[in-house]
Amino acid sequence: MPLNLLGEHAEEIQAHLEVPVVIVCRSGNRAAQANRTLAGAGMSNTHVLEGGLMAWDDGSRPVRRGEARWDIERQVRLVAGSLVAGSVLASVKFPKARFLAGAVGGGLSFAAVSNTCMMGNLLGRLPYNQNNSCDVDKMVSELTGRG
Repeated sequence: MPLNLLGEHAEEIQAHLEVPVVIVCRSGNRAAQANRTLAGAGMSNTHVLEGGLMAWDDGSRPVRRGEARWDIERQVRLVAGSLVAGSVLASVKFPKARFLAGAVGGGLSFAAVSNTCMMGNLLGRLPYNQNNSCDVDKMVSELTGRG
């Protein structure tokens, strides 16, 4: 379940799950956030897979994967790098294009200092990055094996 939808469905999930649940994400960071959200809703039977899938997936354990998507961070690197490279190339013909490269560099520096990312937030709103459906009953039945 996407982390951004977890809070609004935490109580509903708690009502369906009596069994212990292991929360998993790629590195363990978002799983820890999800665990805090569920604990705030009164759910005490949750555990975090330490180190996430990166630590689990050594090739000897089973992993069921969903649709492969690029991480937002990777998308930001692609867009920012393309804007910088494109504006530097364009500056040969249009000298003011170099200001775009400067703006992107400044934005990336600000993102690092403030630990925010406006480009990542904007990219996260694209349809490619949306998972608009949240069928809690289906997710719970998959978790419990009752489906």
